[in-house]
Amino acid sequence: MDSDGDGIGDLNGITSKLEYLKELGVTAAWLSPIFKSPMVDFGYDISDFFDIQPEYGTLEDFRNLIKKANELELKIILDFVPNHSSDENEWFKKSVKREKGYQDYYVWHDGKVNASTGVREPPTNWLQYFRGSAWEWNEERQQYYLHQFAVQQPDLNYRNPDVVAQMKRVLRYWLNEGVSGFRCDALPPLFEVLPDAEGQYPDEVVSGATDDADDRDYLTTTYIENQPETVDMVYQWRTVLDDHKRIYGGNSSVLLIETYSPAWFTMQFYGNRSVNGAHLPFNFNLITVMEKSGLSASNVQEAIDLWLQNMPAGRTANWVLGNHDKRRAASRYGAEFIDAMNMLVMILPGASVTYQGEELGMTDGWISWEDTVDPWGCNSNADIYEQYTRDPERTPFQWTNGTNAGFSTGETTWLPLAADYETINVATESAADHSHLTIYKSLIALRRSSKTLQNGSTKYAVLSDDVFVIKRSLSGANSIFYVCNFGSASITVDLSEFDKTLPSDLVLLIRSMDSIKSEGAGYASKELELAVGEALVLSSE
Repeated sequence: MDSDGDGIGDLNGITSKLEYLKELGVTAAWLSPIFKSPMVDFGYDISDFFDIQPEYGTLEDFRNLIKKANELELKIILDFVPNHSSDENEWFKKSVKREKGYQDYYVWHDGKVNASTGVREPPTNWLQYFRGSAWEWNEERQQYYLHQFAVQQPDLNYRNPDVVAQMKRVLRYWLNEGVSGFRCDALPPLFEVLPDAEGQYPDEVVSGATDDADDRDYLTTTYIENQPETVDMVYQWRTVLDDHKRIYGGNSSVLLIETYSPAWFTMQFYGNRSVNGAHLPFNFNLITVMEKSGLSASNVQEAIDLWLQNMPAGRTANWVLGNHDKRRAASRYGAEFIDAMNMLVMILPGASVTYQGEELGMTDGWISWEDTVDPWGCNSNADIYEQYTRDPERTPFQWTNGTNAGFSTGETTWLPLAADYETINVATESAADHSHLTIYKSLIALRRSSKTLQNGSTKYAVLSDDVFVIKRSLSGANSIFYVCNFGSASITVDLSEFDKTLPSDLVLLIRSMDSIKSEGAGYASKELELAVGEALVLSSE
């Protein structure tokens, strides 16, 4: 929400809409980076980790946001960006000049001299996320620096104890300002392998995943991602949060980790018997599995298995449908399945994570090459930018069907609006008897009231190839069922094939948008008819 008419969302705008989050039933809000930044990568290039980006507001505005959130019993979680800073950060400027204490704040290297041409070249063939070499020559320092993201985002050197200590200061500073935790950005590349005895790093090998030699996927990432030191660093950050609570009291703070790593690595972030790690390493399986193979009942089961069968005992699961880096859930899964997917993450055990707009069924906006601002897209060209740009999922939030979807009173917004804002918006859906938004609210209300969903056991299966079923059960309480037809044709299923103890009728609690069934009515468990995309939440009583 934009409070001052410049077309850009800001802290005061967020503060003015906190009641909406409270009404939804949301308990915590994670903000994308709000720190001072040249905005090359929309706040993920931080020039001052201890101050607020002026176009978002002031430190006083942030304190007012925290105050209002506390009054509403909402938690505010900040985006912690530990891997890199902006090249306009004072730390980097001092490192370029080799000032004492900052010489090795970043990952520097002399590079290699080509034996044939005599020309100095980057140390390795490593590639950045935003296309092209991960090394950039700095003329003043006469060395290359590593940047796994944009050229303006040099990687911090976590093998330097001063860097480790500095970033812990950042965490403590914002904890003292009243935040309730951090989402840690881009953890896989935090460490790269140590150089050999001659100070050289190894080249990555060609992966075979793509023929595009500028795409990061062209090479493996064996040496630049998922190093064991990264896991230990997360354990150290958890200690910072726990120590703060021990010293100052109050509620515990939460540590969330962004990693698209394989399960064997991701699960280590939870910690072990001797040390606590992140509360929630984000679970992107419902994104990544579908990206490879499409949405189906069997792929939903695979995504759930990958987490629940690998998660350490005693830890909390979590479920993510989308974020600012992936096309909107309703566009990826199909608009007819957005209710089914929202139901899925609410019925499964653990925490659900909602990217803004998923509760409305918001879809991607179309962004022209001329309007593209994401560096990932801008580093390509007009022919291929749509493969890379993340702008479509970042279009302004849709509050009303009025000017600028109620997001801003300005003449324009920082990105063009998605085309469907006149029908997909908070005001329209709030006024409707049955909408994506009312379904979402019903799901959260059920989670809050149902001991079965809070503490019950979980059983799930695929029926008749296309139907996915979940049963949540708890002794002495009603069982809760989720059923969805992910196929392309209507189907009648016998749920007793899944659970022989089912009663003959199940009571419908919540239905997807296009379902013509009636809440409160009973439906035969042995002959349950499901239309394409129809999803239901039912109770044993």
